[in-house]
Amino acid sequence: MAWYAYCIAERQSFPELIRHRRPMPLTAVNGLFGNQTFLFPAGELAVIVSEHGPEDSSRFDQQASKDHARVVSECFRLSTVLPFRFGTTFADDDGLRRSVRSNQKHFLANVERLRGKAEMHLKVLVDDTCSEVQARDRMAGPQYLTNLRESASRQRERQSKARALSVQMHRMFLPLAEEITCKRMDSGKMLLDIAHLIDGKTVERYQNKYSSATQELKECRMQLSGPWPPYHFVQRHSAAHAHHA
Repeated sequence: MAWYAYCIAERQSFPELIRHRRPMPLTAVNGLFGNQTFLFPAGELAVIVSEHGPEDSSRFDQQASKDHARVVSECFRLSTVLPFRFGTTFADDDGLRRSVRSNQKHFLANVERLRGKAEMHLKVLVDDTCSEVQARDRMAGPQYLTNLRESASRQRERQSKARALSVQMHRMFLPLAEEITCKRMDSGKMLLDIAHLIDGKTVERYQNKYSSATQELKECRMQLSGPWPPYHFVQRHSAAHAHHA
């Protein structure tokens, strides 16, 4: 039997697995394509899976990706979870067990580090420091060199502004850990994509800080989502025998 894998969870979170060594249905949680999900016991861990047919890989699409995330989120309500990448499959029971067994120390360390934690996701849109000028390929000679210097100067300004804003966000929200990316949008705006790792018990406090931040930072357009499973904070490790679509 081939398996599609959603995430790893703590076996102790599922009392029904205490006396069982074989996969058991995860009640009321449907996986990709409406398939029943199962708890697959593997030592101190449980892997949430559903059956995977040979034709299913060709059906992976945006809806399947959303269903993958939905299953992970539903399991996150019950246990600490380590999400698998969308499209992770195992050829059979033995392949799944070997993969978990060979990486068990790494998985257990991740579970211990992330127990009781949640991820909050902030998107911060702010005006760019300056607009783009004429395309370089239309310039020549001194004008081209001048544009290169100006472009480098603008890039430094953007980086400085993004760094100052990210530091301000850190001081406001005081996350346990953070992952930040910054990019310039076609609209001329600058987008900071921020993932914050927080204690799951402080979600309401975080949301209150967000409300205060939206009032204080009038120049920014902010959007908050979460709490989510800690996608950005799982320390990845190559899982042997797993296939990623």
